[in-house]
Formats: sequence, structure tokens, C-alpha cells
Amino acid sequence: MADAAKDKAQGVRWDLTRLYSGPDDPRLDADIADARSQAETFAAAQRAGDAHTSPTALRDALGEYEAILALGRRPAFYGSLLAAADGENADALALEQRTAEAETALGNQLVFFELGLATLDERRFQALVADPVLQPYRHFLTTLRRSRPHRLSEAEERVLAMKDVSGRDAFVQLYDEICASLRFRLTADGPEMTEGEVIALLHHPERERRAAALESLVTTFARERLPLTALTNAILLDHRLESELRAYPDAIAPTHLANEVAPAVVAAMMHSVERHYPVMQEFFRLKARLLNIERLTIADVYAPTGTTAPVRFNEARTIVLDAFARFDPEFAAHATAFFTDARIDAEIRPGKRPGAFCAALGPTDDAWVLASYADTTRDVATIAHELGHGVHDTLAQGQTLLSYSPPLVLAETASVFAEMLVTDHLLAEAPDDATRRQILVETLDEIYGTVFRQHALTRYELAAHAARKTHRVTTDELSTLWTREQTRLLGDAVALTESYCWGWMYIPHFVHSRFYCYSYAFGELFALALFQRHREQGPAFVAEYRALLASGGSVAPTDLAARFGFDLTSPAFWDGGCAVVRARVEDLRRSL
Repeated sequence: MADAAKDKAQGVRWDLTRLYSGPDDPRLDADIADARSQAETFAAAQRAGDAHTSPTALRDALGEYEAILALGRRPAFYGSLLAAADGENADALALEQRTAEAETALGNQLVFFELGLATLDERRFQALVADPVLQPYRHFLTTLRRSRPHRLSEAEERVLAMKDVSGRDAFVQLYDEICASLRFRLTADGPEMTEGEVIALLHHPERERRAAALESLVTTFARERLPLTALTNAILLDHRLESELRAYPDAIAPTHLANEVAPAVVAAMMHSVERHYPVMQEFFRLKARLLNIERLTIADVYAPTGTTAPVRFNEARTIVLDAFARFDPEFAAHATAFFTDARIDAEIRPGKRPGAFCAALGPTDDAWVLASYADTTRDVATIAHELGHGVHDTLAQGQTLLSYSPPLVLAETASVFAEMLVTDHLLAEAPDDATRRQILVETLDEIYGTVFRQHALTRYELAAHAARKTHRVTTDELSTLWTREQTRLLGDAVALTESYCWGWMYIPHFVHSRFYCYSYAFGELFALALFQRHREQGPAFVAEYRALLASGGSVAPTDLAARFGFDLTSPAFWDGGCAVVRARVEDLRRSL
């Protein structure tokens, strides 16, 4: 890894040769061909025989199925990472497309297997899944069974998967390519910046610079309103048609099913968050006092309230690892491996996909982190967030592939908890009251972004899907829906600029994963409850929390919560998390 002390993590790039040597590595085509051959053999044997004759036969079939999936997904996983790191590299984009098509073709060869399990005779299914031999796969099979009402015939499933390559997936790729190509200027003759750089300026201490950065961000995206509105309509329509084909009751139902949470649980959470909008509005009024301005504008929401020196990447590494070590040395060790193995790409550069993520292929492979580090305190939190995902992925490696990945609502718990560990560590190290107050403000900034803003994004997304049910929505309609939800959240505490109506265009989750956003709010509030338990129990909590993460996707969220005595169906649980937020706002008020 290059000198990580340089500004903006210059030279901090991941080394993907751990996967393949490059886009021309012959192992890519060899693995694709090998997976296809194994799938053909597997399909022939399964269609000719019957994996459901005994629990042992089904266990062996599931193990073979996992091995084929692990091999077949590897090339596309590599292709996606390569393209994310350099979205202007023609070879990377071509590989991403080719390997994605190969993965889809492999899935079509194997679609019959899960379909057969989902539609198996009920009595036979229950007899199989009850056998101890299938215990490692029990949750997967039970969850798969819940999808039965929404499964189509094998031929229809094949057609839908093939359609996605030139349909939904193509629009997602188009969106990523448009975003990677954009350059931003604060003034007509100013230097060009990437999206990561201009977003980092939203945390700049100078108000004029923040305002110019936000204006550049939204207006540059707005110049692409024609393709962005078109692809948004296509994705909304695609989701509506597939949901109708699969007999889902509404647009968000597939996400609830994938997250393994009842609609009532999510509704209880969302209603609680919405009832607490005034708490955030009060926070922004207090923040305006700290900044000595009458009223915040939307560009001021993430403004720093104190003097903050740049935090170099090496400093961020030390802060995060020290915070993890205070909680559990094992956590720090797992996080350290991302640095020593060059599995972090943090440098800002043209063509790189904006935002941040942690990507994991499966239990037999290591996870990878991408971020755009701009030397801000918020970037420190982002590194902690993504490494929280990474530790989660590492601890879950004891699961099988089919039970490895947690649903989104649990995936965001570890990342948010990791941010809280960093905040707790910084508070403990704070030299004075002014520093502690600044950390408190930054904590509330993070809670706003993770809980309340994500809730507003979910409300916007629901409204956009509802509108697309009856007609093709225009740019102005989408902008109106966006502004409505932002206004409901911020009230009269924050003034929206006229151009901010285009803010929906730069939110990738609307394109990449429908209704992902509520998972952030869920994860934050769940993590607040867990962190409170950690404060109460101290070191005794660590083993319980480690076991939660090690369960991967093998236990439903409600069952994991019940281990800690939490009832996710109760509005009181979610109100409790929001009460923690209210208490921190009151702490800030008393400090003024």
C-alpha cells in the first residue's frame, strides 16, 4: 500500500490481484466455463434423480449447489469491483458486462433447483427441514419457502433473468457510468472535482463554499435530467411489472420479504421516526445558534461547528482501530487485515464510483472496502462504517454460502455500531468541553443522515413508485415529491434552496436497490439499543454481540433481537431508540 499519510488517501488503492491478475487473466474464462460445466452436470443429475429423497441427499445437493455458485459468482464480483474503481476504463466496463451476463446464464441453469425446493409438497418439506442433518440450511430453506407464492415457472424465471441483463441491470450500469463521468466546478473557471470531492465540501467550515458545492452538485446532475428521468421511469416500471407478475401486494413488499421483517415492524419503525421529526428540527435550530446564523439552509446541515483540522488517512486508521480495540481486540484484528492486505480503496480520483461500500463474495473469501477519503471527520466515520460491515462479513465466515449474507436491516447494524464505537472513543479522548460538544453535534449529524434523512428518502421512493403506477413521471413531478418529503422532515428549521429539488438524482440507492434506505434507519435504531445494552453490561456484552454478527444470515432479525429482549413489533422499542436521540439533543441544549 502506498504512503497513506498523503492528503485524501492518495495512493491508497486495493490490490484485486488476490482475485484475478487483471481483466485479461485466463482464469476468468476458465472459471466461467468450469462453473457452467459443473452446473450442467449438477442439473442433469438432479433432474434425473431426486435430492428430496432424504435429508442427507438434500444436504449434499445443497453443498454442491453452493460450490457452483461460489465459483460462478467470482468473475462477476471481480468485474464489479474493477468497474467501481475505474468507471472510465473500457476494459473494466466490458468485463463487468460480460461476467454479469455469464452469472445470469449460470443462474438460469440452476434456477430449477431453488424453485423445486420452494414448491415442494408441504408435508415432505417439513419432514426434510426438521431433520438435524439439514440444520445448517434450515433457515435458508424456511426463508426460501416463504417466497413460494411469488415464484413463477422455470421458463418464466429464465426469461425474467435474461431480460434483466438488457433491462434493469443495463439502466443501473448506465446510471453508474453517468455518475462516474460527471465533473463539478464551484465557479465557471474553477478546477474540476469528482463527486466525492464536491460532497466532502458540504462539510466545509466556510458557508459560501458549502453553498457553492451543493449548487454545483445538484445543478451538474440536473444537466443529465433527460437520461436520469428516463432511466428512473424504466426502473420504477420494471419493478412494478415484476412485482405484479409475482403477485406482491405493493412495491415495498419484496424488500420486506428479503429483509425477513413483517410490514408491521417497518411501519412501526417509520411511524416512530416520523413522530420524532420535531426533535431533528430542534437540533437544527440549536445548530444555527452554534453557527451564529438565523436559520440553516440545506447546505448548512452538515456544517462543522468548530475548527476541525484535516484528518489524514493514517490518523483515521489509528482512530478506528483504537476504537475497535477498546471494544474487542478481535474486532481490531479483523479490521486491521483490510489495511495490511490492501483491501481498501480510499483514494479520490476521476472515474471512481462515488460513495462507499463493503463488498463480500462469500464465506470463503475476504471482503473489500471502497470509499472516497477527503480528510474530513465524516470520512473517518465512513471508514469505521464500512469496516463494521467488513468485521461482520469476517465473523460470519462460519456460515454456509446460502446462510452467509444477513438481510439489509441487519447488515447495517454492524456498520452503525462501529461508528458509535468511534464516537465513544473520541469522547473519551476529548480534551475539553468544547471538543465534546463538537463530537456531540457530529453524532447528531450522523443520526440525522442515517435515521431521519433515510426515512425521508424512503417516503420519497414510496411516492415515486406510487406515481409510476398510473403514468410516466416527469422530472418536475419527481422533484416535487422530493421537495415535499424534505420539507416535511426539516419543517421551518432549514431553508431549501430552489435547485435542491433535483437532489433525488444523486441518490444511488434508488437505482441500485429498491427501498434500501429504510435499512439504515432500522440498523441505526437497533444499534442504539444494542449500544445501550453494551453500556449496561460492559465486557459481558461483547461475546453476545460477536455471536449476533457470526450468525450472518442464518437467523431472522426478530429472533436475533429477541435474544437481547427486544420486541421489534412494539412501537415502544423504536420510540426508545428515538428517545436516545432526544436525550442527546437535550444534552446539546444544556451545553450552550
